[in-house]
Amino acid sequence: MTDFFDLPVRRIAANGIQIAARIDGSGPPMLLLHGHPQTHAIWHRVWPELTRHRTCVAADLRGYGDSDKPAATADHAAHSKREMAADMVELMKALGHSSFEVLAHDRGARAAHRLALDHASAVTRMMLLDIAPTLDMYEGTTRAFAQAYFHWFWLIQPAPLPETMIERDPVFYLRSVMGGRPGGLAHFSGAAMAEYERTARLPGWATGICEDYRASATLDLEHDRASRAACARVRQPLRVLWGEKGAVGRNFDVLALWRAVADEVSGGPLPGAHYLAEECPEALLAQVRAFFGWGAGTAR
Repeated sequence: MTDFFDLPVRRIAANGIQIAARIDGSGPPMLLLHGHPQTHAIWHRVWPELTRHRTCVAADLRGYGDSDKPAATADHAAHSKREMAADMVELMKALGHSSFEVLAHDRGARAAHRLALDHASAVTRMMLLDIAPTLDMYEGTTRAFAQAYFHWFWLIQPAPLPETMIERDPVFYLRSVMGGRPGGLAHFSGAAMAEYERTARLPGWATGICEDYRASATLDLEHDRASRAACARVRQPLRVLWGEKGAVGRNFDVLALWRAVADEVSGGPLPGAHYLAEECPEALLAQVRAFFGWGAGTAR
């Protein structure tokens, strides 16, 4: 099987833009989505096992990696999770997959949550890593959470303040955010860091990440409130995992919050902080095997 970093990055038309992705493996389709400030390279340590059992599509969100970086809009709609979800549905359709499993981390998990609500027939089951629902995290913000997730509140400041500061040294910003969690930068391979740093230097990256967060603090919350008012819930089987050393589990009752908005929820902590696919890949794979039902006789 081809090494992850030797696979070509394909750019595929979806929802009016080009989405970058690596694709490999065999079996049922699985969509993999990354978080901030990374790219789909987060999956490289679990990729060999994943692609033995699934046809894996690891994609860059709009505004990140090698995907297109739309211009900012006044209402931030171009970077809403609704648009990101639509991107991924169209991407998977372009690849011949009308329904698929989802494994998603951080910002990608927020897009996946919206995908499961807006395109319920497309998602068969879903695993989300190190998030609670966005609306609950904003409404339940404490000083401890704000200090740990300072970037949530800095990146949403009006343009061009955060963009200008990030663009002065995007690699410094990236390393500061990723290295500021328990374990620092030791978790990340040289090949993965090279990818993260390369894409952070691309034109439009600073705008993309800031607009992602501005959308989450405005339009995404409107969409979430409307969904709750309409009693829309995640109907697919959902497993949520978080880092036992991280801020999400310390500050929120993760399972309770997800059970309030989803029908079938399981999960628990893993021995990491936030970047679980890179910090504790074997522990994550054990959960993936159990939840997605790999191997003859494995119970779902």
